[in-house]
Amino acid sequence: MDIRAIFMGVGFALMWASAFTTTRMIVTEAPPLLSLALRFALSGGIGILIALAMGETWRKLTPGQWRAVVILGLCQNALYLGLNWVAMQWIEAGLASIIAATMPLMVAFLGWSVLGERLRPMGIAGLLLGLVGVSIIMGVRLQGGSDPVGIAMGFLAALALAIAALTVRGASGSGNVMMVVGLQMLVGSISLAVIGPFFESWQVTVTPRLAWAFAYTVFVPGLAATWVWFMLVGRIGAVRAATFHFLSPFFGVTIAALVLGERLGLSDVLGVAIIMAGILAVQLSRAPAPVKRPPPS
Repeated sequence: MDIRAIFMGVGFALMWASAFTTTRMIVTEAPPLLSLALRFALSGGIGILIALAMGETWRKLTPGQWRAVVILGLCQNALYLGLNWVAMQWIEAGLASIIAATMPLMVAFLGWSVLGERLRPMGIAGLLLGLVGVSIIMGVRLQGGSDPVGIAMGFLAALALAIAALTVRGASGSGNVMMVVGLQMLVGSISLAVIGPFFESWQVTVTPRLAWAFAYTVFVPGLAATWVWFMLVGRIGAVRAATFHFLSPFFGVTIAALVLGERLGLSDVLGVAIIMAGILAVQLSRAPAPVKRPPPS
């Protein structure tokens, strides 16, 4: 893995984790599903315009890329982020980021238990570590009054993203990456725009904090992080790229504590450290073993 890939991976994890803090700012002053639909409409439209300016076109998308557009639009955008935005009306941004960070563990478990993928002993140990870390945090948080419905929605959101990750293959290997990014956001926008009015009304408290938080989510987690992720997967592969998810819980709780002043207890620090170790162990166990070359004769 080269230095550029490392910078891309750390940058992606930082941008992705920061979205939980700005989302918490948005959902306290605006309806989550309709706000997210508007965010995807803006991000997707801008992404498509950038793609066209780069010479990309939807006419050259492969069947795998079109499949990615639909699956990511529904599972990652409408379900994963939709459930997360609704949940963060009741749970803190740091807690939501910790729950979301369990996605790589879910991918490994589903791949092993459902799809029959091989998982080395290090991977099994990583799954157990992740379970221990989550149990420590959830036990203390539930006793402290964290909303169980919001927590359950967060785990359902992570499960939807894990299913999308297992389903989508070859989305970044044939070019037109920015076009894929823009189109899958429009799929999410349309889905949420249809669903949103059944659950909420457009009542917004316009504040400077809401304005900059919304603009940030459109351009940084919305466009930049998604584009960097696709480029990173194309550069080093999905398994190695997913290793950087182990940084997300640390970045998520740290940013929420610094910006929103959320509490950060000893159990959170311990649990996050254990989850990070578990995610790293799982991802390292799934990486291909180096090829041993025969000694020169």
